[in-house]
Amino acid sequence: MPSRYLNFRCSVPWLILFLQTLFFIGFFFCFPDGGSIYWPYEFYPEFQDINHMVIFGFGFFLMVLRRYGFSSTGFNLLLIVLGVQCSVLVEVLLVFLGVQQSEGGMTSVAKAVMSMTAVAISTGAVLGKANPVQLIVMSLVELIIFYGSRYINSTFLQVPDNLTLMHVPLFGAYFGVAVTSRFPEPPPGLDKNRRTPKSDLFSMLGTVFVWMFWPSFNSLLTDSKKEAVLNTYFALAVSAVAAFMLSALTSKDGKFRMTHIHSAVLAGGVTISYTAHSIRHPWIAMILGLLGAVITILGSHCLQRCFNPAFKLQDTSGVHFTFGLPAVLGAVAAVVLRVVEEGISTQWSHLSSLGYLVFVEIGAFCQTISTALITGLITGLILNIKLLKTLHVSKYFDDQFYWEFPHLSVGF
Repeated sequence: MPSRYLNFRCSVPWLILFLQTLFFIGFFFCFPDGGSIYWPYEFYPEFQDINHMVIFGFGFFLMVLRRYGFSSTGFNLLLIVLGVQCSVLVEVLLVFLGVQQSEGGMTSVAKAVMSMTAVAISTGAVLGKANPVQLIVMSLVELIIFYGSRYINSTFLQVPDNLTLMHVPLFGAYFGVAVTSRFPEPPPGLDKNRRTPKSDLFSMLGTVFVWMFWPSFNSLLTDSKKEAVLNTYFALAVSAVAAFMLSALTSKDGKFRMTHIHSAVLAGGVTISYTAHSIRHPWIAMILGLLGAVITILGSHCLQRCFNPAFKLQDTSGVHFTFGLPAVLGAVAAVVLRVVEEGISTQWSHLSSLGYLVFVEIGAFCQTISTALITGLITGLILNIKLLKTLHVSKYFDDQFYWEFPHLSVGF
C-alpha cells in the first residue's frame, strides 16, 4: 500500500473522531435536558426541503468529473453532517457571549443547514484538488468566518438576520474561488478533469433538485413566505427558459449545451435571494431571472476564456459564474429596488436617509465579498502546508486515491 494511503488512513479517521468527540462534549453541555432542540412538526417539511437541497442536490450537482463521482457525493455528505453540528454549537456560543438572542433549536438547525450551502458551493471550486483533511479544515474555517461576516452585517450595518443568510451564495462562491487560486494548476495534458455524458447527467439531476427546493431556501426564515416562494419560482422559471434560449444562440452549431443548462437555470433563484420577500410585482422577479441567466452564460464564456487563464485559476464546477455573478447582480438589484421603493414612498424628499440606506446595503455586500476573498486566500495558503498532505497535481480528480473499487474502471 502506498505511503500516501497510509497517511490518510492515519489522519482522516482520527481527525473525524476528534471533531465528533468535541461535538459530543459541546452538545452535552449546551443541551443537557434536550428540551430546546425540538420544534413543531409543521416546520419539518420546510426544513427537509433545505436538507434535500444541500445533501442530495449539491451532492449530485458536484458530480461534474468523470472519475470523481464517489468523492463528490461522499465528501459532500461528510462535510454537511460535520458542519451542521459545528454551526449549531457556534450559534449557542454566540448566544452565550451575548452577541445574539436565543432562538431555539428550530431556528438554529435551520440556519446551520442553510449556512452549509456556502461550504457546498466553495467545495465545487476546489473539487478534485483538495483531500478530505483539507476539505474538513476548510469547511470549519469557512463556517466560523461566515458567522463572523454575518455578525458584522447584522450588528454594525443593521442588516436583518434572515437577510444575512441570503449572502450564502455570494460568500461561498468567492471564498471558494480565493481558496482554489492557492492550489497548483493541473498540467494541460491531464485528462481526468473532463466531463462525460454520464457525469453531466448526474450533475444535471442534482441541479434539478436544487432548482426545485430553492424557493424553500429563500422563504424559510422570512415572514413573507408567500411572496418569497412565488417570486423565486417565477425567477427560476424564466432563468430556465432563458438558459435554453441563450445556450442555442451562443453555441456554434445551434444546439443546447448541458454546461449552460447546468449553471444558468439556478441563476434566477440566486439573483432574487435578497429581494424575494419584498418584491410586490412578479414581472420584476421574472426580469431578474432573465438577467441572471444572461450574466451566467456570458460570464462563463468570459471567465473561462479570459479571466481564469490570466489568473491561472481553475474553478472546477464553475461556481463563480453559477453562483458568484448572479449573487453580485442580485446585490446590485437589491440596491436599485431599495432606492426606487424608498424614493417613491417619500416622494424623493429624504435623500439623506435614502443615501444612508444605500450606503448600508452596499457596505454589507462589499464586506461579504472582501471578507470571503481575503480569508479565502489565507485559508488556501494554510491548506497547502505539508501537515495537511497536499496532493500532487498528478493525483487530482481521481476517486481511486480515496475509495476502494471492486475492480478498476473508468468511473464517472
